[in-house]
Amino acid sequence: MGGTPGVRPSKARLPPAYAAAVRRSVRVTLAGTAGFYLFLYGFDSAVAATYALFAAVAMAGLSHIPGTGRQRAATLLPVVPACWVLITIGTYLSVRTWSAVLGMLVVGFVLTFMAVGGPRPAGAAPGLQLMYILPSFPPYVPESLGERLVGATVGLALLILAEAFLLPDRAPRVPYRELAARAADRAGRCADELAAAPYTLGNAALRAARELSGGLRSSRVPEAERPAGPGVRARALAHTGLAARTLLARLTSLPPLSGDPAVGRAGPEVLLAVRDASRETASLLRGRDAVAGAKDARSRLQEARQALAAGAEPDAAAAALRRHAAVLEVADAALAMSMAAEIAVRGRAAPAAAPGRFWYARMRAPQLWWRRLSGHAGQRSVFFQNAVRIALALAAARTIAGLDTLPHGFWMLLATLTLTRTTARETRSTVRVALTGTLVGALVVAAFLALVGTDTTVYAAALPPLMLVAFTLGPVKGVGWAQAMFTMVIALVFAQLAPATWRLAEFRLLDVIAGSAVGAVFGLLAWPRGAHDELRRSVATMLRSAAETVVATTAQLATGGARAPVPTAPGHRSLQHALIMAEAAYAQYRSEPKELNAPPDDARDWQAALMSGHHTLWGADRLLVPPEPAVVPPLPQEPAEAVTRIGDRVAAGMLLVSARLDPSGDTPGAPVALGARAFSDFDAEPPGAPRPYYAAVEWLDSLMTDVERIADGHK
Repeated sequence: MGGTPGVRPSKARLPPAYAAAVRRSVRVTLAGTAGFYLFLYGFDSAVAATYALFAAVAMAGLSHIPGTGRQRAATLLPVVPACWVLITIGTYLSVRTWSAVLGMLVVGFVLTFMAVGGPRPAGAAPGLQLMYILPSFPPYVPESLGERLVGATVGLALLILAEAFLLPDRAPRVPYRELAARAADRAGRCADELAAAPYTLGNAALRAARELSGGLRSSRVPEAERPAGPGVRARALAHTGLAARTLLARLTSLPPLSGDPAVGRAGPEVLLAVRDASRETASLLRGRDAVAGAKDARSRLQEARQALAAGAEPDAAAAALRRHAAVLEVADAALAMSMAAEIAVRGRAAPAAAPGRFWYARMRAPQLWWRRLSGHAGQRSVFFQNAVRIALALAAARTIAGLDTLPHGFWMLLATLTLTRTTARETRSTVRVALTGTLVGALVVAAFLALVGTDTTVYAAALPPLMLVAFTLGPVKGVGWAQAMFTMVIALVFAQLAPATWRLAEFRLLDVIAGSAVGAVFGLLAWPRGAHDELRRSVATMLRSAAETVVATTAQLATGGARAPVPTAPGHRSLQHALIMAEAAYAQYRSEPKELNAPPDDARDWQAALMSGHHTLWGADRLLVPPEPAVVPPLPQEPAEAVTRIGDRVAAGMLLVSARLDPSGDTPGAPVALGARAFSDFDAEPPGAPRPYYAAVEWLDSLMTDVERIADGHK
């Protein structure tokens, strides 16, 4: 018995990807085959058997709903009535080819466009497409609608039970709410450390803050845990994470404590209030019933902030005023985090929040869905582009299948749906591999059908183990394996529904070739570069809008005047819409595989570009929107000229980078050299400069840092 004494032999474990694929394969195999055999051999209903099997395969094999099994089961519950509607529409529109094509165009667009609702609607969309495709082909037999609905319902019910109770997945190691709570905890510790001597953060605290801040980036969060939905709680949770990142960034860059008496008294008091509010926010996110405590801590923070805002002496030293402005930004970020967290936990039951930053807090779900849908209803949205691409491709495939009366024509649409990608290059690569896999699978199927003949017992016995292997290897090995194995699976299915010969494999190969050709054509004609150009264009548009906001904000600061507590600063809505478009393009860009000959700007820090948009919005609102009506005096001449020059320089930097990024304009051919750090006005201390001047300079300086990171192209 060889081996080292006293050392236990390690147990062999499957790699995580295979383990997850095995669990999902077992679920879809049991759900699909149980319904299939029940109806086919128990009730002698081939129609119900077909729909029971394909409902399970569509929503678990073709769809990729993120999350654990129980999370997917919860997502599938409202899908059941949606499948009833799609099957009914498909059944009645199959009477004519033109009506089926028109239905395919509308259904294809609507279901694909529902991806604006987040990862779960996007993941369920391909399976829902199949639930319309399957009944939209002849024969036109509306009297079989009952069997179709019963079969699909049983298949979905079995799948929901399997997802909820069979081989449960491990929950994500750290949910997003816990990540935000940890960031809030760390912010509280940093504030506590900064409020006492020596009033600085140690290296360990700085590293921990940066690590927790980076952990809130969407690229580092499991897809199922990202707060990407249009609802109040999802929006507020995303807002909480963004505010927590901003708070940590402000705390780690806080200037040293000044000896100015006013700031020396109020600065630590505000930081202690930030500490308490951050701790209460963390407790609230962890569900510890700390809502009342969070309100108290937030009220104390608001009072401390107001005292600090009113307590600085007009003739204080410039260093003290810089620190004063920085502490106010820390307080604002902490207040935003606290309010957003309460909305994330309590939803519309949370107390009234600032109407500008938390505009969504009182809206109902239909209103928020409408805002999300209408915001992306244009050709500059990648969600709109994808919906148009898929809808046109599916409609064209349905037209060809109807005119040529292809046997098993829905296979052609299935190939179009599964093989069309967001870039022409990726579509070509996918089609090549898929055709190879389909050819191999077809050859194996042809030999198997010729050998076994019409013995359905063999096919019934071989189907479950083949499905287990197919739905295990396909997701892990890639599209070639998936097509090969799926070709064999559907051959065994249809060989039990009706007598089949080796020509079934031929039909499958021809349909996949036709469907992939349609997908390749529309991938080439409709936005062939995917999100790459759209990301550049949308970020360029956002930077131009941000530049306008910067110029307008500094101009109003310089001239002063009456201020009203309006919801947002001028230009907020247009910049916010541009930012939403840029974030959507960035999300799709992250999901697309990067090509080997990707352009050099793939190394650009797109995250810095998106953060610059948020910083512009928040800073303009903070500087121009007072809590109550006020008349703000104009800045003295020298500070007014200085802040205007700095604002113009930041806006110019944004416009230069925008011109460099925009793929549709006359862009500079060389990298943009901003040289902003040589611009001395960032460090200028004009005589008589008041607090609003230094608050604006702090904001503009952070914006310029973002712009330089974008221009340099470093990650």
